[in-house]
Amino acid sequence: MYIVMVTPECAPAAKVGGLGDVVQGLSNELQIRGNSVEIILPKYDCMRYDHIWGLQKTYSDLWVPYFDQHVHCDVFFGFVHGLKCFFIEPHSHKNFFNRGVFYGHHDDPERFAFFCRAALEFMLKTTKHPDIIHCHDWQTGLMPLLLFDLYKHLGMTHPRVCYTLHNVMHQCVTGDSLLRQVGLDPAAYRSRDRLQDDFNHGGFNLMKGGIVYSNFVTTVSPRYSEEIKYSDLGCGLQHTLWVHSMKFGGVLNGIDYNFWNPEIDPLIAHRYGIDTIEDKYRNKEALRNRLWLRQDHKPIVAVVSRLDRQKGVELMRHAIFYCLANGCQFVLLGSSPDPKISHEFWELKRQFNDNPDCHLEISYNEELAHLIYAGADMILIPSAFEPCGLTQMIAMKYGTVPVVRNTGGLADTVFDADYAPKPYHERNGYVFDHFDHQGLESALKRAVGLWYLYPQYFRELMINGMRYDFSWNHPARHYLNIYNYIKE
Repeated sequence: MYIVMVTPECAPAAKVGGLGDVVQGLSNELQIRGNSVEIILPKYDCMRYDHIWGLQKTYSDLWVPYFDQHVHCDVFFGFVHGLKCFFIEPHSHKNFFNRGVFYGHHDDPERFAFFCRAALEFMLKTTKHPDIIHCHDWQTGLMPLLLFDLYKHLGMTHPRVCYTLHNVMHQCVTGDSLLRQVGLDPAAYRSRDRLQDDFNHGGFNLMKGGIVYSNFVTTVSPRYSEEIKYSDLGCGLQHTLWVHSMKFGGVLNGIDYNFWNPEIDPLIAHRYGIDTIEDKYRNKEALRNRLWLRQDHKPIVAVVSRLDRQKGVELMRHAIFYCLANGCQFVLLGSSPDPKISHEFWELKRQFNDNPDCHLEISYNEELAHLIYAGADMILIPSAFEPCGLTQMIAMKYGTVPVVRNTGGLADTVFDADYAPKPYHERNGYVFDHFDHQGLESALKRAVGLWYLYPQYFRELMINGMRYDFSWNHPARHYLNIYNYIKE
């Protein structure tokens, strides 16, 4: 099968969050299974060019419609860890993708609307007729609409579109000008069953458009698919998802075990597996040495996360004090795009700077993240909501017990040691329901208590988690079933 991914991210060359990891991991697995996979991205100036091999200009005569004119683009080709990637570079006074950042500008809707039109124009001009065009998040929400209403009349009748929602909190509501930019008549789409936003009737919702016009819609875990269809977590898209529920489902993300695997990980102090789990504690010692924590008979509770409201920053803050008061060491690695949250955690860092049982690293460091996963005893993920979450899957592979809130993909992957309706050998962590201090403490108290009082049972919990298979093997099979379903 010939599959083209159209996406704003692909790790590690262009990565902001989990979306980039998903595109890379899924594309790699689809390719391993014998499919032809190509990825189309913007050519950002801030990409990790050291992860792109053989980058060269391959198409230099792409003219993309933009209002009543055309913008000239070059297209580059290169391999990102074995994946075939095309990078679109516009030559415009708007300077769409030379901003030093991937997202965060007031004209992001205009930038990515241009990218959608450019990607389709590139496929048309180079006679690419994929079986499947797989689009990701609001940035590519216009792709299914443009294909259906414009490009199929120009000869692109073959492709079917799969559209994945990674986080419906970010939908992008915009105005008439954006549709005119890409050559569409706004009046034709101002209805509830098309692009009209359910809250702002004068606005057009790009994510809603992607849902309405695609052949199949997925999101990144089964639980999240139910939450966004039947609760406020749908952020206004509940009605649209209900109307289109026959083409909507949740497929749990996977992780790349070529990268996240303690048996082969070059970024940890000592490699280990289920049969050599004692060596995990050598990583715990190395982590303490690196962060200047004292060597003591205490569990290390860790957070590796973006610091924002979705991820439960208030509960993270409370956990620091709770853990230090209850015989634990605490390690945090994360940064925040919110200046207020960033300031608050820098103040906490200063407060605990001399504490031998606490280290807060207010940044993101890939190498340190690997060592934390390997060296910590527990990982805390107190999310307000979590579409999927990769952190808990990675932690389990490293034998680090997750303590999570019962939401989204966390609920689909972590099964409580005491209360899960599963046999004991399938239980792998601790889960709390209520998004408050009491809920958090109830789970941490049970986890820390088991670590101190019944270390052999805690060891079994670690091994249970390590046995789980969260590779891309299963999700890729589900996606191929979806592709075949919409292709017929």
